[in-house]
Amino acid sequence: MSYPKRTAALASAAALAGSAVLLAAPAAHADVVDVNYRCQTPIGVKSAVSPIDIKGVRSGGGYKITMSWQKGVSSSPVELGKGAMTPSATIRLGGADSGTLAVSGPANAAAIPANTPIKISDLSGTYTPRKTGKVTFTAATLTIKALGTTTTCAPTNSPKPSLTLDVTAAGGSSSGGSSSSSGGSSSGGSSSGGQLPQTGPADSAVALGTLGGTVLLAGAAGALWLTRRGQPAARR
Repeated sequence: MSYPKRTAALASAAALAGSAVLLAAPAAHADVVDVNYRCQTPIGVKSAVSPIDIKGVRSGGGYKITMSWQKGVSSSPVELGKGAMTPSATIRLGGADSGTLAVSGPANAAAIPANTPIKISDLSGTYTPRKTGKVTFTAATLTIKALGTTTTCAPTNSPKPSLTLDVTAAGGSSSGGSSSSSGGSSSGGSSSGGQLPQTGPADSAVALGTLGGTVLLAGAAGALWLTRRGQPAARR
């Protein structure tokens, strides 16, 4: 094979290797799931259905998980002034991991009129993988604290997972028991919309794409060395 043809072949092989790496990159899957809540309030039982959206964004060695309600749940017989209501929730982990993730968020930024569905702000927490594999995130218990009272809302329809992430535990371990992760308060920020955010697996795809580019450059450099090496022989 002539040196120009060998150069082209090596470059093509490197490009194909980079493409294969990108195709092998793991993906995240998210769905907006209707959750039927049964809320135990200070004045009795109330029911509400809200679409729940859970998203994950890679953050350091873990993921920032954000849970959003697209409709209000429960209500109050009296107006809740600004900052009077504080929400928190748990997300059930499944698949490769188990346990719960606690998420929380800010108090209500505006007054909530009496007998009006309470709009829950976005709640977030940090999930650190303890197992390697596909981990599911499913809406669990919602807790609303307001005016010295506590309302607890639990799903009654066994909702399916709102988010599935392909994760890698620290050190790549695939063993271990159930885990329970806790999350801190968040500044909120809307996450509504039809688009999925950038997730950890997507970050991995970028990193793997960079690896593919490195392979391409290495292949091209090798081809250049072979071409230069063959130049003296060509002059003979």
